[in-house]
Amino acid sequence: MQKISFRNLLSKKQFIIVVSFFFILMFILHNTYFTPNYYTGSSPQKFEIKSGENLNSIVENLYARGIIPSKTNMKIIAFIYGAEQKFRAARYEIPNGLNYLELVELFLSGKADYLRKIRVYDGSTVKSVAATLKLDALIDSSAFVEAACSKSFLDSLGISAQSVEGYLLPGEYSIYERSDPREVIGIIHNEFKKFLRDSLNYDATQHKYALHEIVILASIVEGETNKVSEMPTIAGVYYNRLRIGMKLQADPTVQYLQPNGWRRLNHQDLKLDSPYNTYKYFGLPPGPINNPGREALKAAFNPEQNKYLFFVADGTGGHSFAHNYSQHLKYVRDYKKWLASQKEN
Repeated sequence: MQKISFRNLLSKKQFIIVVSFFFILMFILHNTYFTPNYYTGSSPQKFEIKSGENLNSIVENLYARGIIPSKTNMKIIAFIYGAEQKFRAARYEIPNGLNYLELVELFLSGKADYLRKIRVYDGSTVKSVAATLKLDALIDSSAFVEAACSKSFLDSLGISAQSVEGYLLPGEYSIYERSDPREVIGIIHNEFKKFLRDSLNYDATQHKYALHEIVILASIVEGETNKVSEMPTIAGVYYNRLRIGMKLQADPTVQYLQPNGWRRLNHQDLKLDSPYNTYKYFGLPPGPINNPGREALKAAFNPEQNKYLFFVADGTGGHSFAHNYSQHLKYVRDYKKWLASQKEN
């Protein structure tokens, strides 16, 4: 087989043209994709990629912010990397002077504050929410509690209370790591307002009790039972007690005062001198004792119309309800017998 000489393929002039074209192409590619892109303003620039956001939207935002000079070049590099759908939902800090490749690598594997799923549980307190956020989203728990009690911040949210306790609607939320506590509170409280508007149809002019009072009562209902079916009944009992001027005598309000969390109460506990002790003071406590879930809120806004004044645990996870004290004492004796039988077994 005859060998073909490279010299026979190209003349000297043609060879120079090919080599020149190659170097020009490399120069253009280098200047286009490897040269730093500078933006005006302070550095680094904070940039957010939202969950489910597509490449076109991301590139448009980068271009609008002046972080990249060409939308086409950014898309080409993303395509070369196979990264069109691989950019991570997160908040980034983009240093000044990144080229297109470095920017793509930042969105694929660089340092960022990622979007995390966090859950606020029914009946959780502000302190327990703060602990969850610290563990799952690296948010300063002390700063969260401080923000939750900030008078000026509460006023900006329209909350007439000493704390955001009771106004953080339980549920699952997508929160960026290291988010500002006020931003997080705003996100969760917005869901409370939406639920109030869309599901409860609350109208302050048409309700006997103020919003804060209803939320307080909902938190007590949440503390009394996990059984959704009896929440409206319990809410009805407490409204009945309020109506006739009877003390609420709600164990959960005394549990709220325990420094080390929930425990079985004794007679001495019921003597604690605090406005939250509803065995000692009439009416509702000053504020909610937890963040009630949707069902407890529904029960407090739409209580069962009944004539019950008393209830006691029945040993099955529910309660026995009574219209008068003598009937209540019978149920108490039945419950004590049940407890004794459990100890024997």
